Amino acid sequence: MLPIVQSILTSIIILAVAFVINGIAKRLIRRVMTNKRPPGQGEQHRIQTLQSLLTNLASYTIFFITIVAILGEFNINASAIIASAGIIGLAIGFGAKDLVSDLVTGFFVLMENQINVGERVTVNGFSGTVEDVGLRVLKIRADNGDLHFIPNRDIKALTNHSRGLRQAEVDIPIPAEADIERAIEVLQKECEQLAKRLTGVVEGPKVLGVQNIGGSEAVIRVLVRTENGQQAEVERELRKDLKKALDHAEL
Repeated sequence: MLPIVQSILTSIIILAVAFVINGIAKRLIRRVMTNKRPPGQGEQHRIQTLQSLLTNLASYTIFFITIVAILGEFNINASAIIASAGIIGLAIGFGAKDLVSDLVTGFFVLMENQINVGERVTVNGFSGTVEDVGLRVLKIRADNGDLHFIPNRDIKALTNHSRGLRQAEVDIPIPAEADIERAIEVLQKECEQLAKRLTGVVEGPKVLGVQNIGGSEAVIRVLVRTENGQQAEVERELRKDLKKALDHAEL
């Protein structure tokens, strides 16, 4: 058999094996990531992004090894080509360092599960709801509708407001000349009733006491711990019902 024919046949076999290995790698990655996928939509988005990244990385690695092996069959010096490509890649790398920084930072944000789609966050002073966590850009929708695009490399300070319990503080003003002890007693009784019917409350509400006295009013603070996402609604209900209780007591 002619050497060129043998090299061609060997190259075909190498390609076939590479396609099989690539298919196995894709199925393995899909199976592993699917088994780890929880029901949350934001978490699914994170897992899907990681799955796509790992699949592409595996395909590129297999493709590179396959090309080197085929070149070797035709007695082509792959080392020289790789060295030349390395110089070109280095030059491109200097020009694309921001892109590389975005990708690396985005990868670790996804891997460490720092944020998910739908969560409330503050990033570099921008607050809102996460709309997309990409490998290059983080998208945050502000409460007024603005959509902030933050390159991953610029993420310096990140606060996730959607993890764990939340603490709500409600300040109730009363006239300075009012009976403060009686006002606290009225508020505490109402808090005990509210604890039984408010949804999303984990602990409290309870009256902490007088927070401030100044001018024509005194301020009494009420504290309550809520489930995540329930803080604002609980605060509104507290203000409304505690005000009604004080009005009923003529305070």
